[in-house]
Amino acid sequence: MSHQHPEGHPQSFETLAIHAGQEADSLTGAVVPPIYQVSTYKQDGVGGLRGGYEYSRSANPTRTALEENLAALEGGRRGLAFASGLAAEDCLLRTLLVPGDHVVIPDDAYGGTFRLFAKVVERWGVEWSVADTSDPAAVRAALRPRTKVIWVETPSNPLLGITDIAAVADIARTAGARLVVDNTFASPYLQQPLALGADVVVHSTTKYMGGHSDVVGGALVVSDTGLGDELAFHQNAMGAIAGPFDAWLVMRGIKTLAVRMDRHSANATRIAEMLTAHPKVTRVYYPGLPEHAGHEIAAKQMRAFGGMVSFQVAGGEEAAVEVCDRARLFTLGESLGGVESLIEHPGRMTHASAAGSALEVPADLVRLSVGIESVDDLLMDLSQALG
Repeated sequence: MSHQHPEGHPQSFETLAIHAGQEADSLTGAVVPPIYQVSTYKQDGVGGLRGGYEYSRSANPTRTALEENLAALEGGRRGLAFASGLAAEDCLLRTLLVPGDHVVIPDDAYGGTFRLFAKVVERWGVEWSVADTSDPAAVRAALRPRTKVIWVETPSNPLLGITDIAAVADIARTAGARLVVDNTFASPYLQQPLALGADVVVHSTTKYMGGHSDVVGGALVVSDTGLGDELAFHQNAMGAIAGPFDAWLVMRGIKTLAVRMDRHSANATRIAEMLTAHPKVTRVYYPGLPEHAGHEIAAKQMRAFGGMVSFQVAGGEEAAVEVCDRARLFTLGESLGGVESLIEHPGRMTHASAAGSALEVPADLVRLSVGIESVDDLLMDLSQALG
C-alpha cells in the first residue's frame, strides 16, 4: 500500500494511523478489517495459496493489517505482531544473538526486560552488562568485542530517563552492533527511533498502542528487509504470534493514538508541575520539566513528553505505599498507557524482579500512568492522596 496522497506527498501520522493497512474488505466493503478467527485456509490445489495464507501461525489477514499499520507508523519496512511485548523481545534476542554474544542494557529498564536477560537469556550463554544509556560515553565504555546489541528505553521505565537515540545509534554503527529502542512509553506518535538511526523498535502494544487496558500484545518494527525476513522466520518457528482478535483490538486502539497521546501529555504536564510544587514530594521525574536532565534531548527527538510521571515521596517507602493506597481516581495497578489513570509502587510491583541489582529502583518511588480524564479531577485525587 502506498502511504502517499495522489499528489505524491507523504500522509501524516494521524492519517496513517487510521488508513495504513486498513483497506476496505474486498468482499463486503467493510471499512474495518475483519477478524479472521481461523486457523487454516483452503488451498486451490497443492501449494495454491490464496494471498499467501496457509496457516494462521505463519500469517493471518487481521494480523497482516496490524503489521502493515505498525510498519507505516514507525517509518519501517516490516512490522511483526506478537502475543506480548516480552514475546517480541524474546524473538528478537534469539534472532540476533548466539552464545558468547554480549548486550549492553540500560541501568533503568522495565523489570520484565531485565528478568529476560538475567534469568533466561543468560542461561543460554548470552552475556550482558549495564550502562547509563543517557550518557553516550558510558555506552561506549560498556562495549565489548562481542557486543551485538545495545538496548535502550527512552523514556525509561520507571525513572523517565532520556537517551539521545541518534548519538547512541552512531556508537552502535561504529561498533557493528544493532541499536534496539523500546518505544513503548513514547509511542510512534511522539517518537520514531528508526528515523534517528535505530535498527529495531520494540513495543508492548498492551500499553499506548492498544490504549484501553483490554489487550496484551507486542511488536517489532525494522527498516532492514533482510532483518525483517529473519525475524519473520523466527516468529513463525517459535510461534508467539498475536491472535486475530488481539490484533484487531490493537488496531482499534491505534486509530485514536494521536488524540489520546495529546491528552496524556497535556495532563501529565499539569500533574508534574503540581507535584514539583508539593511539599511532600522530594523529586519529580518527567522529561517535560525544564529541570529534567534529558529535557533538551527529549524536546529534540519527541513531539511531546508523554503520559508517564514518577516521583519520590518524603517519608520513605511506607509513605510512598500509603500514597498509592489512598488514591481513588488513580487505580492501583500494574501496566500503563490506558485511558484510565493508574498508580503503582515500582519497587514492590513492576520492578520487584530488579531488587538487589543495578536496576533496583528507589523504595520511595511512585509511578503514575496519567490517563485522559479531567485533569482537575486527577489533581484533586493526587492532592488528597499525598495528604
